[in-house]
Amino acid sequence: MKSPMLPSEHQAARQKTLELGRSGDPATLPDLMNLLALPSNDIQRLAVSAIGKLAAFGADARQAVAALALVAMKGRHPQTRQYAIRALVKYGAAARGHVHDLHDMARNPAQPDYVRAAAKTAADAIALAAQDVETIVLHRCQRCNAALSEKEHARSQEVFQRNFCDRCFDEVFLERRNFETQVELNKTVEARDGTLVQSKGEKRIAEWLTDHGIIYRYDSKYRIIAEFQIRPDFYLPELDVYIEYWGMDTPQYKMSMYKKQLLYQQEGKRLVSVYPKDLPNLDRLLTEKLGRY
Repeated sequence: MKSPMLPSEHQAARQKTLELGRSGDPATLPDLMNLLALPSNDIQRLAVSAIGKLAAFGADARQAVAALALVAMKGRHPQTRQYAIRALVKYGAAARGHVHDLHDMARNPAQPDYVRAAAKTAADAIALAAQDVETIVLHRCQRCNAALSEKEHARSQEVFQRNFCDRCFDEVFLERRNFETQVELNKTVEARDGTLVQSKGEKRIAEWLTDHGIIYRYDSKYRIIAEFQIRPDFYLPELDVYIEYWGMDTPQYKMSMYKKQLLYQQEGKRLVSVYPKDLPNLDRLLTEKLGRY
């Protein structure tokens, strides 16, 4: 659905929303709430995501939850409602008053399946967070099940969005660093803009994006989708679109590919898949698929 705003106004509001979202400043909450009133689904989606991120920086939970709940229940576009629902989860127990509303959404057949799934997941997560607050449940390491101190919990959540004790944190950190080192060593193909990629297929995609003036992030480290950490081949921030080049044909690779594709689908993400057979017609494929956004 196109925005009813003038293109120049929409672009200015979009840029402002992105800047506020990147600031991590809880004082920007009122500005983001004002942006929710603009008649643009794109701006609303970016604003609710930014408000969700502010939970980690101490934003006023009462105001944030009220704003997010309104969009979650009454947002014009289903994807905007989905984003607002997911942002509510970031405020945990502070959103406990909306658990029943979320359960109602999850049971409502008029809602798209991905919105219903998000509402069910959010209701369960918020209810659990509220229960933890009431019963003072200790967080436990997901590797060894040891009880965590508040410091261990905060540290592991900040870095991995997972619960690890200090010992397991160090092990996971080392594994992650070794994996990242191997990935970097595999980047031996240089695109025209200087980006190092891992294959000729990825080079073709990178150069097509550059030729068409589309900003991209290659191998953006560990974007969070549905609490999972992934490394998309390409992320287009201006379009909020992911491009994955599925260039291998081994059973293990295909299994990983199917899991990743399912995750994108379940979370309502915009994914463009490119396979080796698509490379001869890459211009037509990307022009057609990205043109939708």
